Formats: sequence, structure tokens, C-alpha cells
Amino acid sequence: MVNLYVGFDTREVAAYHVFCQSVITHSSIPVTFTPLALRLLHDYEESHADGSNAFIYSRFLVPHLQGFKGWALFVDGDMLCRADIKELWAMRDDAYGVMVAKHNYLTKHKIKYIGSDMQTVNQDYPRKNWSSVMLINCAHPENRILTPSYVMGAKGSQLHRFEHLRDEDIGSIPLAWNWLVGEYEHDPDAKLVHYTLGVPAIQAYAQCDHAKEWFDTLYETRSIAA
Repeated sequence: MVNLYVGFDTREVAAYHVFCQSVITHSSIPVTFTPLALRLLHDYEESHADGSNAFIYSRFLVPHLQGFKGWALFVDGDMLCRADIKELWAMRDDAYGVMVAKHNYLTKHKIKYIGSDMQTVNQDYPRKNWSSVMLINCAHPENRILTPSYVMGAKGSQLHRFEHLRDEDIGSIPLAWNWLVGEYEHDPDAKLVHYTLGVPAIQAYAQCDHAKEWFDTLYETRSIAA
């Protein structure tokens, strides 16, 4: 059973459902979906003034939500799964506190979510997008610090750079499992496509890489049996 937590923002409701549908379409094992919607987190109040989406900090509550037991997977809601999530889940390694795709890049686009009410500056910073897909060892002792009070009081840089972990506690997953549309060249074998600049539902990205697949999946979520 994959314990899958998905970032949820009321401004990107369709994106959440497209991602979940894409996982269901390709998965060969059972998956539980938990939306990280702020109004459902009764022991957490978002106190940070920055952030481009509603789940930018609440993602670090996953070990707490799991009772600091077992493993869980967190994924941003603006993604499309193109392969069996079982492949990613099988990469869990108890030697690590978290496993991520270790991007090392400077953005080609200084603005993201262009033309939407989410439009914002696309800042560069160390370990950018590492936390957008996380295989989390919730039982790892260093993750026990990630309580609601800690996350509410921590700086974004502390959280997104995983400063509560040693570097050797951060494992790697292939970039194919967090492929950045618009930042990386087209890869027909990308397994988890990340529309980090904006999902195809935003007009500026309607023709972006893998946009047709996103819209096809959107239509699947709206289908009704005849």
C-alpha cells in the first residue's frame, strides 16, 4: 500500500484530480490518497507569509500525520504520473530519512504561473524542487522534529533544504521521477512530469511539454459511463 500525500491548492483543484487519476491509471498496487488541504489540518495553522502554493510548508507534516511510522510519499499536485508508482515506492531505503530527486539547476524562467492569480517571481535557491517529490522515512529519528509547532516556526530555507537532516541522510531518486517541464529538455521516458512553471490549464502553458497528456487525463476525470 502506497501512502501518498498530495499537495492541494484551491486554485489548482483540477491539477490535484488529474494527478490522482494519472496514478490510478498506471498503478499496479493499492494507493491511499491524502490531500494536504490546509483546512483539514486541525493542529496546524499556516503562519508563513511567503510561498507560491498553499502546501509549501504543510508537506513537512507528513511524518507527523503518519504518527512517525513507516514510509510515505509526498508529491506536489501539479504533476502527471506516466509510470507505475510501484517503481518509485520500491526505492525506499531505511538508511535515509528522505529520498529526493537532487536537482541542480538555475531556472530558465524568472516568472511562473504567468497570467493566473498565482503569478509570482520564480526564485532560484539551493536544493530548489528537491521537496516537490519526497519518499519520506517517517520513522527516521531525525524526522521526529517535524511537529506542527516546529513547522509553523521554521524558516522556509530550513525546511526545503532539509536542515534537520545530515547530508548523508538524504538519498536520491532518479530525475525521471521529478522531470521539470520547461526547465529540462523533452524526455519521452519521464515517469513523473512536474509542471513546475504552471499546469497546462493556465493559458501560458497550454502548449507546454506533455500538455496533451495532461488534458487527456483531465478528460478521463470527467468521463461518465453511457
